[in-house]
Amino acid sequence: MKAVAVVGNPKRASRTAEAAQIVARALGAESVELIELTELGPALLGWGDPAVAEAKEKVKDADLAVIASPTYKATYTGLLKLFLDHFEGQTGLAGVTAVPLMLGAGEAHALAPDVLLKPVLVEIGATCPTAGLYLLDRDYGESARLRAWLEQWADVVHRAAGRES
Repeated sequence: MKAVAVVGNPKRASRTAEAAQIVARALGAESVELIELTELGPALLGWGDPAVAEAKEKVKDADLAVIASPTYKATYTGLLKLFLDHFEGQTGLAGVTAVPLMLGAGEAHALAPDVLLKPVLVEIGATCPTAGLYLLDRDYGESARLRAWLEQWADVVHRAAGRES
């Protein structure tokens, strides 16, 4: 399964990036192409930048995209929003199975991936066949929440991405 992890954390090599890769690998990705949006920086503010176009193509060519953000002001980052705005209409991510993932410090924003991030992904054509995933930033790699989510949804993601489990 060809997987990408799109990370909307303004800090490179973040817990968000690590969590996104953990989720992709746990879903069966042999390797994960990491797209750190902070590396694109101001290029996200305009149109036609070759590095942004290359990042978009990597996402569009993936079977699985883990779209990850820390929780900022109760939602995903503006950095991630800038990148997602580059996808055209309702078909920009057609054929891509996406998992909305957000990390946060507490339970207060546990619905943010479903309420805020998933609708944007669906609007631009991604298939989001599972509940969004919210992990606490202190235990994202070994959390019972991650294990339960994988147990419930891994087979669904595999089928949606065209890979039987």
